[in-house]
Amino acid sequence: MPTRKTDPPRGVLTTAVADERRFSHARYHPSPDLARYVEHFWSVSWDLRGQPAERTETLPHPSVHMVFERNVGGRIAGIAHGKFSRQLEGEGGVFATKFTPGGFYPFAGVPISTLSDRVVSLAEVFGADAAPLERSILNAKEDAERISIVEDFLRGRSPQPDDNVARISQIVYSIARDRTLLKVEDLVDRYELPKRTLQRLFAKYVGVSPKWVIQRYRLHEAAEQLAADADVAQSTLALNLGYSDQAHFVRDFKAVVGTSPASYAKGTR
Repeated sequence: MPTRKTDPPRGVLTTAVADERRFSHARYHPSPDLARYVEHFWSVSWDLRGQPAERTETLPHPSVHMVFERNVGGRIAGIAHGKFSRQLEGEGGVFATKFTPGGFYPFAGVPISTLSDRVVSLAEVFGADAAPLERSILNAKEDAERISIVEDFLRGRSPQPDDNVARISQIVYSIARDRTLLKVEDLVDRYELPKRTLQRLFAKYVGVSPKWVIQRYRLHEAAEQLAADADVAQSTLALNLGYSDQAHFVRDFKAVVGTSPASYAKGTR
């Protein structure tokens, strides 16, 4: 039986969260032998029959997703540079695999940057093996069964050992956790990698630049802090997140979130 994750998800925008009475979200740890490649499995279901549509929004993470949805089928979603927004209507559900940063490369076999801002069919990546996988997932009744199917499928692909997968994942997760990593040069110093090498590795394994990853996780933090304390000074927040001036921070926040930090903080109330 898969183990559910209990830590709160990051990047969920609090001004657009669907009513939890009609919307459910679960995340599950992968089996240990696949933890190098899979961050977690997740499922979402909703029942809004006879109710108004509701919207959910999340900030992007540097991860590829393999997504299955009734009446849509299966697809591979590369890293999106903008926020994800979805209008939920009627009754539906989604089951997905969130790969670790770099974890999808051994299965794709092509630079992950080629998938950025794209959603492609399973067949484009997995060829003839895609259709049986899609049928099995869409016919399964429970998340545990779906997880077992995906894990068996991934094991069957026999990914070749690649030390860079764990290496890149470690770097990305350190960015997510360590607020002192504010620029690419900080990664160069910590991991003793030339800047160009770091950029090439990120393009190949992650799909976006290290600068983009740093900025997105700092914006995740900004959204979290604004939701927790609407009175936090934007100038202080910008400085703590590595911005040279408040205007630059406000511009980046608005470009990704869709509203200014002040408006977002107000909306969370």
